[in-house]
Amino acid sequence: VVYEQEGVFIHSSCGKNDDQDSLIAGILRVIEKENEVVVDWRPLDETLDTSNILCAGKDSSSVVEWTQTPKEKCPRGADRPSSYEAEWDMVTTVSFKKKPHSNGDTTTHANGESKWSFLFSLTDLKSIKQNKEGMGWSYLVFCLKDDVKLPALHFHRGDSKPLIKCLEKHVALNESPHDERVLLVKTQKSLSQSFENLFDEPSYGLLQKWKKDPYIVTMGKFSKVTNYIVGSLRSSDPSNQRRPPSEMADFFNDTIPGLKINQQEEPGFEVITRIDLGKQPEVSRREPVSAEEWAKNMDSEGRILDVDYIKRLIFKGGLCHTLRKEAWKFLLGYFPWNSTKEERANLQKRKTDEYFRMKLQWKSVSEEQEKRNSRLRDYRSLIEKDVNRTDRTNKFYEGEDNPGLILLHDILMTYCMYDFDLGYVQGMSDLLSPVLYVMENEVDAFWCFVSYMDQMHQNFEEQMQGMKTQLIQLSHLLRLLDSGFCSYLESQDSGYLYFCFRWLLIRFKREFSFQDILRLWEVMWTELPCQNFHLLLCCAILESEKQQIMDKHYGFNEILKHINELSMKIDVEYILCKAEAISMQMMNCKELPQTVSEILGIENSSVTPDSDTGEDESGAELSCATSLYQSVSTPVVAANGTRDGAPQTAETPSLTPA
Repeated sequence: VVYEQEGVFIHSSCGKNDDQDSLIAGILRVIEKENEVVVDWRPLDETLDTSNILCAGKDSSSVVEWTQTPKEKCPRGADRPSSYEAEWDMVTTVSFKKKPHSNGDTTTHANGESKWSFLFSLTDLKSIKQNKEGMGWSYLVFCLKDDVKLPALHFHRGDSKPLIKCLEKHVALNESPHDERVLLVKTQKSLSQSFENLFDEPSYGLLQKWKKDPYIVTMGKFSKVTNYIVGSLRSSDPSNQRRPPSEMADFFNDTIPGLKINQQEEPGFEVITRIDLGKQPEVSRREPVSAEEWAKNMDSEGRILDVDYIKRLIFKGGLCHTLRKEAWKFLLGYFPWNSTKEERANLQKRKTDEYFRMKLQWKSVSEEQEKRNSRLRDYRSLIEKDVNRTDRTNKFYEGEDNPGLILLHDILMTYCMYDFDLGYVQGMSDLLSPVLYVMENEVDAFWCFVSYMDQMHQNFEEQMQGMKTQLIQLSHLLRLLDSGFCSYLESQDSGYLYFCFRWLLIRFKREFSFQDILRLWEVMWTELPCQNFHLLLCCAILESEKQQIMDKHYGFNEILKHINELSMKIDVEYILCKAEAISMQMMNCKELPQTVSEILGIENSSVTPDSDTGEDESGAELSCATSLYQSVSTPVVAANGTRDGAPQTAETPSLTPA
């Protein structure tokens, strides 16, 4: 709450009489949320009853109906259980159906409560009319974007200037040239005129939020508010049901500067779209790596004997859960692959000291100091909000005063000390949660998280360079894989792959079950079979849904809804097989475009092999792919630590391409 004022009245019979019964006393508040600012007024006798707030309809703009929404439908109602997903809803703007209000006496509920409460987002505010009465108090009227006016608020205790000053911190207010009593909400300068004209006014709040912070909007279930978005991005005029792809590209380029995703068949893409990748090979997976297999690949001092071999095993089957606590430290780079057990123990001692020194830095900050450190204060506030809604259905984090939640909070706060420039950004708690769950140790979890954030850092930077790059790269890969599907998506204003933003931002954390994410991440961390394998996972998911999307002629809204509803329904093993098959298709391609080669890190795939290898030209074309999919012999570790090859057994994966 950034502003609160008692003694703010609604004069329900203003102009008829000055009887005290016609005045409704209330409290006016301005409330900062993580992705919006709301203005809230309610009568004094309702200030403790959230069920009386008029509730949002996500398919309408903010206009007023002077009847209460049924309690069971209220997203902020007292009966609604607090849930993780509800907290991340993107559109929390309260909106109402239009119904003119009368100046008669206020009506009441059956329980005697008033129906005059209202709540709206500043993104829906159009203007404020203010005036001063001769009786000594001021009043003002809020006008929303569809020209519906809320009832006048009369300030009987003090004036409205502090409120205006507070609102000016969040919106630009300019005096109307036609009426000095009217303050108009000015459009942000950073929004281009073409951007403003592209969308209907009721959607402006949504787009402002995306422009201001695409992370919060995306994490806030961007793709679930389908009814709201379809009205935002399309006109009701049947002749204008689809915006030109170039305009939609302009929107995303304006939102994420530097994001240039091709929306037309340019000459460079003409070549790519005609490349035949051939049939996708059949791919199978194996059982997870067992503790016995892991132990067999270590010498007497605890060194990993064959790093490439063990990575291939993990890529093909993942890890059994008992191994994760140890193996993840290698996969994430906390432990060097060539280190001995003693070297790792010494490393942990040093890292433990380093961690607690950093933890002490924020722990020792006094309340007085924190009052003068707005960034630390903001980091702490955001972390506390996110921790309380991260994986709360998981037993490791469920319940009140859970020690797992305390560790989650402390590690994230300490990371702010480790990287104060980046600090904390929403979504980072999603990346830490599985790591802490597996490590069950504060220090180890922190350093593994640091290593993971080294990979993911650009995703969370202010310039969004990581997200820009990945969306562009994904567009290249998908166009090579299926140019027809790409063209269809573009024809439905979906060619910029906006629905993949959350997938990429937090590596599918919200798309798969918790246990499946453990498997998916450890496979990706092997960095096999090529770099940017996560982009091929995106391609695999989209290609799996292509038939339904195209056969049923899904449009913008239906695509958005369909992709979002895949969450928690995707078979992780199937998608891993499909993504691997796609990688083999591309790596075996004789005419792989240079751009795609660079994205996958296989730019040398067509280099002629050394003369002494005896390989012919056709073998050269597969050299890169087979280096990652070659048959592997089970290592037999002798007592002296040496390793001999053994014939392949049924338990040994055959990694040869079909």
